[in-house]
Amino acid sequence: MTTARPAPPTALRGVSVSGVRLEGVDVARALALLGMMATHVGGIADQVDWSDPGTWAAVAHGRSSSLFAVLAGVSIGLTSGRRSPPGPPRIGRVRGRLAIRALVVVAVGLLLMALQTPVYVILPTYGVLFLLAIPVLRVRARWLLVLAAACAVLSPVVALGIVPLYADAGMWEVQLGLVYPVVTFLAYVLVGLAVARVGLEARRTQVVLLSSGAVVAALAYLVGNAVAPVPADAGFAFPGVPNAGEGSTAVEATAQLFLSPRDHSSSIVDVVGTAGVAVAVIALCTLVFDGRGEVVRRIGYPLAAVGSMPLTVYAGHLVVLAALPTYPDSAAAWGWFALGSIAFAMLWRRFLGRGPLERVTARLTRLVPDPR
Repeated sequence: MTTARPAPPTALRGVSVSGVRLEGVDVARALALLGMMATHVGGIADQVDWSDPGTWAAVAHGRSSSLFAVLAGVSIGLTSGRRSPPGPPRIGRVRGRLAIRALVVVAVGLLLMALQTPVYVILPTYGVLFLLAIPVLRVRARWLLVLAAACAVLSPVVALGIVPLYADAGMWEVQLGLVYPVVTFLAYVLVGLAVARVGLEARRTQVVLLSSGAVVAALAYLVGNAVAPVPADAGFAFPGVPNAGEGSTAVEATAQLFLSPRDHSSSIVDVVGTAGVAVAVIALCTLVFDGRGEVVRRIGYPLAAVGSMPLTVYAGHLVVLAALPTYPDSAAAWGWFALGSIAFAMLWRRFLGRGPLERVTARLTRLVPDPR
């Protein structure tokens, strides 16, 4: 005797979706968004000092943007067949729609950069990463991880190698490939795509991902702090660029290049550690919030609403920043941004469904016709 399984919802306020939506992924995406807001307006410390609780919020540096990028890979995987990506001709439609989505994200990012807020906008790099993911949509999870490992190894070399190209760059230029190095962040997207391909919906997989992500992150940071401790002058380092510290020897500089645990250092330890944290957070959120009943769903709804419209919330907080007469930089400012984002997302999702920018993006992607 078989138990009938409920059919997945085919629409949310008239917007088609692919399979059952994972609320935990939306919650994780909300954490990434709120974490990036904290780095923008929260007045948090530059580096974590575990002996000083006042600096602990600095864990948002680096890890929020990397979580956002890993979730990009997860999103690509969930919308392109989850564990079983389709073959031709359907995969052609998926690739075409992903390309349009990428162009929309790049365009929105460039418009946000034109606002000239003192914030490094990740969206142009984010859109390029979507394009780079198109050729690997049908690659198996193990090979995606191999590619991600290769990107992690190349990450510090490439990040350091492109620095001369930005010798005379201003705020606008450094946001295009320097602060968010493409090779570095491609590793995150590939990891996220692999996570979606192994089947994020299964409880056993969630537990394995949670434990393995936590172990990998812990080992990476243990090695990094033992071999290449963060220099005292790390606060002056430029994000995304390896930095050896004043007066370092050749051996110390090499260790910092490849094994520095500094956030946004683009080192192997930084990429592996932050990717491990991201995987653990995503697995924990899905483990806690998916398939746990109506009460848990309601508890997670405020964050899930924010995470269901990441492009809108991210763009919205930068537009608000640009409109303010003075730039905010305090925990209170972050609190207001967080509460405002949650209230907006909850109301919009409750009455209108998909976020405004997400709705526009979906309509544009439907320009790619279904295969005959």
